[in-house]
Amino acid sequence: MFAALSYPITAAIFGLATASLLVPTGTASAQSIKPIQTPITGSEDLGDLSQPQQALAQFYRAFNTRDLKMIDENFAHSDDVAIDNPLGGIRRGADEPHKMYDAVFRSPADVHVEFWDYTIHRAGDVFWAVGRERGTYRDGDIIRNLSVRTTRIFQLVDGHWRQMHHHGSIDDAKLLGEYQATVRSASAKPQ
Repeated sequence: MFAALSYPITAAIFGLATASLLVPTGTASAQSIKPIQTPITGSEDLGDLSQPQQALAQFYRAFNTRDLKMIDENFAHSDDVAIDNPLGGIRRGADEPHKMYDAVFRSPADVHVEFWDYTIHRAGDVFWAVGRERGTYRDGDIIRNLSVRTTRIFQLVDGHWRQMHHHGSIDDAKLLGEYQATVRSASAKPQ
């Protein structure tokens, strides 16, 4: 049913020299994996965080409840952490998730999202989830829909999955600009 393929993976990204990737026999295409449509919202049982879905649920619970402590627990405490999301720029370093999500949580945008239409891929002590976020944010008195293509990479650290990388993109240029303006107005909002 599955064949093990060995691919060299950049150690700087994944902390591994090589990894074995299980793919269906006869194909090496990720396109053959059927995306999961049941969303991860953060309301799921977090268990002991030893399963990929639990780590994803922990992140979305932290995000949707504005829990910075849980955000800090979800991300690795490593200078190898990198974030490249719709708020612009690439942020690198152990403290960057806290700083970025603190600004999002202080903004008037009141963003809420769920992760759906996703696949999970695993190679050794690394997994990555590729999918979409959908949700809403507040722009003044208006509630706007939000749609983000999202990838998250986690590494198993001391038996728990810790997020190492997040990349998100908003395809609609107008929506991207409006979202950025709303969230970035956080600097005017006191803590």
